[in-house]
Amino acid sequence: MTLSSLPGTRQVTRVVGEQLAPRIGDLRHNTRLIGDAVRRALSDRADLVVLPELATSGYVFADAGEARRTAIRADDPFFAGLRDLLAGTDAVVVLGFCEDGGQVLYNSAAVVDASGVRAVYRKTHLWDRETLFFAPGDRMAPVVTTAHGRVGVLICYDLEFPEMPRRLAVAGADLIAVPTNWPLESHPAGERPAEIIQAQAAARANGLHIVCADRAGTERGQRWTEGTAIINQYGWITAATAAPDAADVQDGASSAEQRIVADIFPHLSRDKTLSPHNDLLADRRTDLYAQESPLL
Repeated sequence: MTLSSLPGTRQVTRVVGEQLAPRIGDLRHNTRLIGDAVRRALSDRADLVVLPELATSGYVFADAGEARRTAIRADDPFFAGLRDLLAGTDAVVVLGFCEDGGQVLYNSAAVVDASGVRAVYRKTHLWDRETLFFAPGDRMAPVVTTAHGRVGVLICYDLEFPEMPRRLAVAGADLIAVPTNWPLESHPAGERPAEIIQAQAAARANGLHIVCADRAGTERGQRWTEGTAIINQYGWITAATAAPDAADVQDGASSAEQRIVADIFPHLSRDKTLSPHNDLLADRRTDLYAQESPLL
C-alpha cells in the first residue's frame, strides 16, 4: 500500500504551533485569544493546530477557588464555537483547558475538529503545585484517527516518562501533540532546554513526530521556556520558536507570543525500519522487559 492510498489521510500536513500568553483566571479573554489563534492558523491553511497547556485558564493559580472559576466542561459553548470555526475544514485543534470534573478539576487537553470534541485527555503526571488543584487522570492517553493521520496526546510532564510516548507509538500514533507550560530554567550556553532535548529523544526513540506548544509571557513572576517545537520522526527539529537565553533568565525580560508553521509527512512515522535488519518496534524484547533485573 502506498502512502497516497492510505484511507482517509493526506500526504502533507501543515502544522501550526501557537505559543500564546493567556491571562490567569480570565476565561473570556483566553477563549478569544484561542479563537484568534485558530483563525490565523486556518488562514495559513493549517491542518493541525496545537496550543498550550491550560490555554483557557492560565497556570499559576493563587488557590483552588481561582482554578475552579475558570473550569469548563467538554460540552461548554466554547467548544461548540471552536467546532463551528472549523466547519467546512478537516483541520484539527489540540489545546489544554482546565476541566470541571464535578468534585475535582483536571488539567486536560481536548482534540477538536468540525464534528466537535473528539477526545479529552486528563493529564496523568501532575507537576509540582498542579497537585494542589488537579486530580490525576486515570486513563491512558488516546490516539485519535484524523484526516491527517493518527494523533496521540500528552500534556507537558507526561512526556518525561518514556512509557507514555512508547505506548502511543505502539498504539499506532503518527504524531504526538503536547500542550505544555514549561517553567523556564537556566541551561548551558549553546544548549537547547532539557525539555526540548527530551522531546527530541522521545521522537527518535519512537520514530514519530512530536509537536510541543509552550507558553509565552510572564505569569505572577513565572517565565516559560518558550519551547514550542515541531520535531520529525528522526528526532530533528523542523521548526521552533526562539527560546530565551541565560541573560534573559537573569534580567526577567518579558516575551511575546510566537508561532511556528511546518509542512510535515506524519505517515512516514509508520515505517519503523532502521536498516535492512532492524525495526524500531519489532526489535523490542518484550519477553525480557517484565523480568526483574538482577542486582549483582
